[in-house]
Amino acid sequence: MTEKLALITGASRGLGAALAQVLSSKYHILAVGRTTGALEDLDDRLKQTGGAATLAPMDITVPEAMATLCRGIYDRWGKADLWIHCAIHAAPLSPADHISPKDWQKSIDINATALSVLIPYVAPLLGQSGKAVFFDDPQISQNDGKFFGAYGASKAAQMALVRNWQNESLNTGPQVKILTPPPMPTGLRARFYPGEDRTVLTAVTTAAQDLLPEILAP
Repeated sequence: MTEKLALITGASRGLGAALAQVLSSKYHILAVGRTTGALEDLDDRLKQTGGAATLAPMDITVPEAMATLCRGIYDRWGKADLWIHCAIHAAPLSPADHISPKDWQKSIDINATALSVLIPYVAPLLGQSGKAVFFDDPQISQNDGKFFGAYGASKAAQMALVRNWQNESLNTGPQVKILTPPPMPTGLRARFYPGEDRTVLTAVTTAAQDLLPEILAP
């Protein structure tokens, strides 16, 4: 197949879903997420605007599922042109001495370990000319270092891995981009700031449109 493929992990809601919509005019979207109903809703929206998607209701923390996903990409498309990683877990805010083992492990599994599995799987599909896009989160360093321990530590581990891959692939490809979206009224942010005025935040659709030139830039 000659159509361009955009793999979006964490595509069921929030920024991932919004990016799927704005990219669907240029790419076939392979939407990965855990919630089948949300992926089906996304598929309906893409079809209404002439886009097309392949839905992959999968858990990124299951290596066997990700291996099957990437093998399927290779068998059908031969490659991936773009990978956008939006999957993230927001553990409840907690003092460091009260973080539950369950919340800590889930944060590490989703935010860090899953990515350490995905990068080796997806990199060969991207080859030298593909792009991988990740998103930094300045709020982990702008909260005076309080109560973000599980999220902050796992997100920092994620970004350390991504920055190393970015530096290592400068001369060989794929291109690895790290972008910083504005504060958005997502479910993730609501867990951290439940009382804030969400009307002053940037809508996810607006953020996706604003990020699109950076994603598509050479």
